[in-house]
Amino acid sequence: MSSHSGAVCLDEARRVAIFGGTHGNEMSGVTLVNLWTKNGAEIQRKRVESKPFITNPKAVEKCTRYVDTDLNRAFTAENLSATGGDDLPYEVQRAQEINRIFGPKGSPEAYDVIFDLHNTTSNMGCTLILESSKDHFNLQMMNYIKKAITPASCLVLLNEHPLLKYSTSRSVAKHPIGLEVGPQPQGVLRSNIFEAMRVILKLALDFIELFNEGMEFPPCTVEVFRVSERVDYPRDANGNIIAMVHPNLQDCDWEPLNPGDPMFQTFDGKTIHYQGSGTVYPTFINEAAYYEKQQAFVTTRRETLVASAIRKA
Repeated sequence: MSSHSGAVCLDEARRVAIFGGTHGNEMSGVTLVNLWTKNGAEIQRKRVESKPFITNPKAVEKCTRYVDTDLNRAFTAENLSATGGDDLPYEVQRAQEINRIFGPKGSPEAYDVIFDLHNTTSNMGCTLILESSKDHFNLQMMNYIKKAITPASCLVLLNEHPLLKYSTSRSVAKHPIGLEVGPQPQGVLRSNIFEAMRVILKLALDFIELFNEGMEFPPCTVEVFRVSERVDYPRDANGNIIAMVHPNLQDCDWEPLNPGDPMFQTFDGKTIHYQGSGTVYPTFINEAAYYEKQQAFVTTRRETLVASAIRKA
């Protein structure tokens, strides 16, 4: 990376992977990747090699989130260097294989871009997930997508919280991008969610093609929702859930939650109010997959990031 005439000069993004099935019951990505594996015409772009890839085939076959452990938390340095072969959990074996094919993680040989396609049961709409506020390439891509789909909405979730960030399958790439589209139940394919994901992915590839062909992208600003805190359900002394997401909060992803607003409703009808110090924007509200992770939702705070101008080196 270098700077020239005020623009950050970056290498071409020639090698691009599209991951589906990191969670085997999130059907939009699974279906799109299978479709593009058979016929990749709509993901072909000049100067770009796009590789669709099913990341967790055993989970896809069983239509379950994972077999032994969550693949999207498995790309730690410890797991990627673990010995044990077939005795390792299935997803740790897959993480090592994916790292061999698309990495090694953190190396110059790693893939330039990995898109990881996910569905959520939460009412999040279209969400791009950013792992670094300093990734000007991804910020410029997200700005391009957001403008291109107007008046439709595509929000950006930034997760670089040191305690809440996790080792994703896409983190193998130089520029990792998560695409989360919902609401969609697990194991179900909804046409509107499928098409929304398809459109955003194609726009992302358009951006990469333009960048590789030499287009310079001027400085821009991108509104993001920065992950702030993970909120669990209220529980009793034995760890059992004793309250649900309040009706006023349910399906209200990205909407402001103010101090004193209803947050949970106990099984006997009492309201538990939000006691934070200021307004937050919750998302992943009542996500089905996060009950096992003791998470009712995450809070975020809105902020604006500035992306430098970028051009091909």
